[in-house]
Amino acid sequence: MQRRFTQSFLNNTYLIFIFPIILLIFLFILGVSIGSTSIPFSSIISSFSDAIFKTNYVPADIQTIVMNIRVPRVLLAGLVGACLSLAGVAFQGILKNPLADPFTLGVSSGASVGAVFVLFFQISLPIVTYFTLPVVSILFGFGTLLILLLFVRKLDRSLNVETIILGGIIISSFCSALLSLFITFSNNELRAVIGWLMGNIGSRGIQYSLSLLPFLIVSFLILFSQNRHLDAMTFGSTNAKHIGIDVKKSTYLILLTGSILSGAAVAVSGTIGFVGLVVPHFTRQLVGPLHKKLLPLSMINGAIFLIGSDILSRVVLAPRELPIGVITSLIGAPMFAFILLSLKRNRGKV
Repeated sequence: MQRRFTQSFLNNTYLIFIFPIILLIFLFILGVSIGSTSIPFSSIISSFSDAIFKTNYVPADIQTIVMNIRVPRVLLAGLVGACLSLAGVAFQGILKNPLADPFTLGVSSGASVGAVFVLFFQISLPIVTYFTLPVVSILFGFGTLLILLLFVRKLDRSLNVETIILGGIIISSFCSALLSLFITFSNNELRAVIGWLMGNIGSRGIQYSLSLLPFLIVSFLILFSQNRHLDAMTFGSTNAKHIGIDVKKSTYLILLTGSILSGAAVAVSGTIGFVGLVVPHFTRQLVGPLHKKLLPLSMINGAIFLIGSDILSRVVLAPRELPIGVITSLIGAPMFAFILLSLKRNRGKV
C-alpha cells in the first residue's frame, strides 16, 4: 500500500513539483538569512519592501547586506545550479551516457581556460570592462565547441556518440594541460586562479544573475521543445530516425544548447563539479526518463542543490568560507556512488 501511494504521488505531475518548489523557497530565505550577520525573516521581508516601495523599515546596513550581497549570491547559486543540471540532462540524453555532464565535451574546460586567461594576464576589454571575464569565458567555450564539432565531423560525418565523447575527452585533457600551465607560471595571480577553479559565487553583483538568466530561459525553452526528441534518442538514433526525427539537426541543437548553458554557468561561477552529473540522476529516479518532467524538475533540483551547498560552504567552518566547488564534490561524489549502487541492485532484482 505504501509503495502504491508513493507511485501515485510520483505520477502526479503537480504534486511532484510542489515539494521541491517549497524547499527551494525555504533555502532561498535561509541562504539570505545565514552569514556573518544573521538576519531574521522579518528583516528580509522588510528589505524587499524597502527596495520595491522605497520605504525605510530596516537600517541601511541591513538593507545593503540583504539586497546587495546575500540576494545576488543566493540567486546566482540557484541559476548556476539550474544551468548545470539542465546541461547534464541534455548531454546524458543526447549522448546516451549516464556519466555525461557539462564537462564531458570540454566546453566547460574551454570556458575555464578563457577565465583563467583573463585572470592571469589581468585583461580588461574596453566595451564590457566589468564583464570581461564572463564574456571571454563564454567565447572560449563557444570556440571549444566549434573545434570539437569540426574535429568530430572530420572523423565521422554521422556524428557518432562515441566519437563525440572521445573528442570531448581529448579537448578536456588539452584544456586541463593549459590550466596546469597557467597555474605553474602564476605568482600574484595564483590565489585568484585557484579560487576561481574551485568555484566562487560570492562577491558577484546582481548583474551576473541578470546576465545569466536569459541564457537559462532560452536554453530551457529550446530543450523543452526537444523533449520528445530526447526521449526517442535515448533509445538510439536508429529508432529516432524511424519516427521521423532529423537526428543530426537535433544533435547539433541539443549539444549547442547544453554547451551554452555550461559555458554561461562556468563563466560566472568558476568550475563547480558534480551538479550536472548527480542532479539529473537523482531526478530521474523520482520521475523516470521522460524529459517533459525531467527537464523542469532537474532545473529546480539543481537550484536546490547549489543553494544548499552554498549555505553549507558558509556554516561548516564559519566564519571562514569553503569554496562551493569543494562542497559539491564532497556531497556529489558519495551521492553518485550511492545512486550507481542502487541502480545495480535494481538491475539485479529484475
